[in-house]
Amino acid sequence: MARKILDLCGGTGSWSKFYQEDKKYNVDIITLPEFDVKEYDPPKKVHGILAAPPCTHFTNSGAQYWGTKDQDGRTLEDLKIVTACLRIIAKSKPKFWALENPVGRLKNWLGKPKMYFNPCDYGDPYTKKTCLWGVFNIPEKSPVEPEFVIAANGDRYSKVHWSTGGKSDKTKELRSITPLGFAKAFMEANP
Repeated sequence: MARKILDLCGGTGSWSKFYQEDKKYNVDIITLPEFDVKEYDPPKKVHGILAAPPCTHFTNSGAQYWGTKDQDGRTLEDLKIVTACLRIIAKSKPKFWALENPVGRLKNWLGKPKMYFNPCDYGDPYTKKTCLWGVFNIPEKSPVEPEFVIAANGDRYSKVHWSTGGKSDKTKELRSITPLGFAKAFMEANP
């Protein structure tokens, strides 16, 4: 029987891609608009859970807006999503689970992450420091040098951030896609 993997707030399904391609696994991507993690009831047997709740209101890059987001309720709404992911994990009792978010204030609620990584640690030549909490095997690194774009003023930017800058939902989605090098290494370390 195929092992059940839940990809919570999975968006494009990039983190679970290599599980999806392996016949030993049956992956459910639990993401809007089809599924809302706040209302989702997991199946009885779950082998692993990958959770990537929204980061917009937690990431350090938006720290200047935290006060406004706290006051108008956006922070609380996204904390409800994080809590829903943790509820599903607690109810499922999977062999492994991981919750991902960029460096930011989510550590205020979840404590110190189990690990930090940049995509270049796993073969994707850009930087975006990311935290992982959970119970999982740490993937083996295959580092490459990150590539940067130098702006006219001399500032250096990750190529991914340079090409996906802006505040539109589309660019935020592109920046949030799990790097495939990391996704593959994670799957190999957590079969």
